[in-house]
Amino acid sequence: MPTVDRALEREIALLHNRVCFGLADPKRVLMLYALEAGPRCVGELAADLGLPQPAVSRHLRVLRERSLVTVDRRGASNFYTLADHRMVEAVDLLRGVLASQLAAERTIERRARVARPVRAARRTSR
Repeated sequence: MPTVDRALEREIALLHNRVCFGLADPKRVLMLYALEAGPRCVGELAADLGLPQPAVSRHLRVLRERSLVTVDRRGASNFYTLADHRMVEAVDLLRGVLASQLAAERTIERRARVARPVRAARRTSR
């Protein structure tokens, strides 16, 4: 029986702790998309996302602690930047997987709807 490579296991645990936890809240994912356009301060992100500033600060802390965003202090303001643009590319890939899954489900549902009348017609002709 094959065993899981221990180094891979540690790497996946780290990935889960850092990246997956950081992406676990949809608002944090939206923040990454907002930061893709460039540095933003907390107030700008709060306005863009329609969230209270304290909530945005808490989400940014989670993203910062997981090295998904960086902070640049400019006077009294903190500007946040996407640490690695590949993160948005990764989320886009996941969105593509989701789109494919949803399309497949719609196809199955469509086929099921088409097949139902045929079955009903067979029952009535017996």
